[in-house]
Amino acid sequence: MPRRRTYPTDTSDAEWAILGPLIPAPRAGGRPARIDRRDVVDAIFYVKRGGVSWRLLPADFPHWKTVYDYFRQWKKSGLWERINDALRAQMREALGRNAVPTAGIVDSRSVKTSQKGGPEATTAGRKSTGGSIT
Repeated sequence: MPRRRTYPTDTSDAEWAILGPLIPAPRAGGRPARIDRRDVVDAIFYVKRGGVSWRLLPADFPHWKTVYDYFRQWKKSGLWERINDALRAQMREALGRNAVPTAGIVDSRSVKTSQKGGPEATTAGRKSTGGSIT
């Protein structure tokens, strides 16, 4: 079956060679899959990258409900996190680094906190000038 029209968010053949093996194959023993997993992934990328509603998927993708069901099922199973972890490890190894980071840095200046919190924390340090505004 010929590929549908292409979109900028579609996976390239090189990207799919890496990503494809991480996507679960259809379950054995059931009905044969009628929808190509690559088309489902490309449709998910189209929605997520384009910021469009699932219902606004172009008609040459699989039906929006089917794509959404795959996305939801894969999210619930933790697939997207596993894919992210696997791709991060591959990239780190390709850069000559350990697959898993051995340390992390947290910059305390990037997080504003206070003991009290709320409006009291922002006004407690101010001193009154003693005058009134007229």
